[in-house]
Amino acid sequence: MSELLLENRDYTVIIAKTAASIVPSVPGFATSWVAAHDAVFALVSKCEALDPDGITLYISSHQDPSGSFKQYKQVTPDQLESVFEANYPPESLNLLDGLQAALDSYFRRKAAGQTKPNGEIIIVLIDGEPRDRMAIVRAIVDATQKMERSQELGIGFAQVGDDLIARGFLASLDEDLRAKAGAKFDIVKTKILETIEPACLTQFLLDILSAS
Repeated sequence: MSELLLENRDYTVIIAKTAASIVPSVPGFATSWVAAHDAVFALVSKCEALDPDGITLYISSHQDPSGSFKQYKQVTPDQLESVFEANYPPESLNLLDGLQAALDSYFRRKAAGQTKPNGEIIIVLIDGEPRDRMAIVRAIVDATQKMERSQELGIGFAQVGDDLIARGFLASLDEDLRAKAGAKFDIVKTKILETIEPACLTQFLLDILSAS
């Protein structure tokens, strides 16, 4: 698959982190989020090279009065540190809040002729099992029904930590979205964050598009 598919495209990153994950109750859990922090910087730098006007970032935030995620537009790597410091994660997380906002934004901009020619990639960094699993499946399936071509939109989930239930759910999104959930296209690719090396970020992004 040509790397040209990664250009002329918008990029959105969703940081789905919970306060519970800060306490290292599971061996390596806190360490995994330290690694995730570094990976976000690498990922944003890569996406900014492909999307020079800056990415859109959603981050789970206890301080957000209207929901569990705050949105930042045109984010560049040098702004990330202050964004992380400004947002303490909530105790529990409704991932649908951030994912649905990102999907709605894409299709709203598409209808207005404001998206990039190649579409968009949404990357979700998540540390555990989302409590709204079926709603997430429905939101993704509904999004595929609005798509005109398979590679205009891709969603990559990168799991932080060792939650086996979360891993099973993400695997089902990767493998069963079209065959069992009725999606028009397979647009989801999942990966364990620690397996994504900085030198492999381009391949990770291409794998998200090849899922379809």
